[in-house]
Amino acid sequence: MRAVVAPDPGGPEALRIVDLPDPDVRPGEVLLDVHATALNRADLLQREGRYPPPPGVTEVLGLEAAGVVAAVAPDVPGWSVGQPAMALVAGGGYAERVAVPAGQLMHVPEKIDTVTAAAIPEAFLTGWMALHFLAATRPGDNVLIHAGSSGVGLAAVQIARQLGATPFVTSRTAERLAMPESLGATGIVATDAVFAKKLLDATGGDGADVIIDLVGAAYWKENAAALAIGVRIVMLSLTTGARGEVDFGRLLARQATLFGATLRARTSNFKASLVESFSDWGLPRLAAGDLVPVIDRVLALDEVAAAHTALQEESVVGKILLRTERAPPA
Repeated sequence: MRAVVAPDPGGPEALRIVDLPDPDVRPGEVLLDVHATALNRADLLQREGRYPPPPGVTEVLGLEAAGVVAAVAPDVPGWSVGQPAMALVAGGGYAERVAVPAGQLMHVPEKIDTVTAAAIPEAFLTGWMALHFLAATRPGDNVLIHAGSSGVGLAAVQIARQLGATPFVTSRTAERLAMPESLGATGIVATDAVFAKKLLDATGGDGADVIIDLVGAAYWKENAAALAIGVRIVMLSLTTGARGEVDFGRLLARQATLFGATLRARTSNFKASLVESFSDWGLPRLAAGDLVPVIDRVLALDEVAAAHTALQEESVVGKILLRTERAPPA
């Protein structure tokens, strides 16, 4: 099979397409013929040598994939060869085949093809983990989502609305707010990382009950100024740095709860519980069109370096997909 690796740390030019043996299907696993995978910022960090895969996980990049089932371990019920499926993986998504723990596999919703489905797993499962599992988002909550035009940000906007909350998103430019606003969010231009007053004005002074932060240190001071009583803050990414000054008195006064969350390194049992929960809640909504994967562009697997370049330039809205030669004709 063809697969993408980064044998030496570097820029997009460090990526290599190599021929590897098909993965073995171990007990509890399903082998997926990959039609498409999707890029995540973790892939850029792995390519740069700053985010190695967990122990025992393949060096092949990619945290999600979609396609059709090619083989099923004898101890796995409920799946059969030829079924469309999408998967959350700890690595291996940038390949023509990937072995997936059965608990991390989801059915592809009706009316969604197996290429489009690759835009779903990481974004929507991360959003569901943050908003439901951790922040326990409730109807009427004001939810502030940073990096609102990213794949996770756009998924979180839609999940928040379906949970009965009111989503607000930040971006550095007004142009990048168009998509989240079309999905029902109120956009806030965070000029020079300043946004708290605009949020307070938009919420009648109430502030944010939930903050989904994919930015990190540069936004921490403004986050602290925008907190509602009982706020839940979920840190998902640190793109602007991991260190900043924290006013613990402010957190104490606002009765804040702070979560640090990553998905890749979670246990298989946690991921299986997350997948089961989202499958019950989210797949019917995806089938009905109440949740929609947002795709910026679809490129061929051979164009992986161009895809990485586009993602790191931060002009992307939604997900970039890489289509393999195993996908049916477009």
